[in-house]
Amino acid sequence: MPRPPAARPRLTHVDADGRVRMVDVGDKPVTAREARARGTVTMSAVARRLVGTGRTKKGDALQAARIAGIMAAKRTADLIPLCHPLPLSSIAVDLVATRTGYRIEAVARTTGQTGVEMEALTAVAGAALTLYDMVKAVDKTMVIGEICLVEKRGGRSGDYRRPSSDRRPGVKVRR
Repeated sequence: MPRPPAARPRLTHVDADGRVRMVDVGDKPVTAREARARGTVTMSAVARRLVGTGRTKKGDALQAARIAGIMAAKRTADLIPLCHPLPLSSIAVDLVATRTGYRIEAVARTTGQTGVEMEALTAVAGAALTLYDMVKAVDKTMVIGEICLVEKRGGRSGDYRRPSSDRRPGVKVRR
């Protein structure tokens, strides 16, 4: 006996006629929300040392990247067409030296009717692009990569934490 076809996942930003739309969150409860995202910038040893001194020709690359990440998170709705503008209660961006470059992590928080995943991801992307811009004269081979959602809390869909082994898909954790 053939199995019935699996239900197709429904994309929330596409209506029944296939038109893109902004999701109406008006009936959703206001809850505390948090999201953490991560990414990397791989660069040469020369570039890493230069960034570590805080004295690139353009100034302190790490501080510029941190500020850019915060600013990017605040402007997410201007950059991503269907994102709701959110009043962020907090956005933190950290850059940590690694053996191959820098790891960037951003945590965004709000109390609202929709999540802050896009704000955290945008913060990481903005910081990574700024770090690249600050050091590109020294290393044009840099690679921005591995930007991903690490975890989120709050909202109807429950909590999410990316497994430590980034090769597997994430798992949902219900409260």
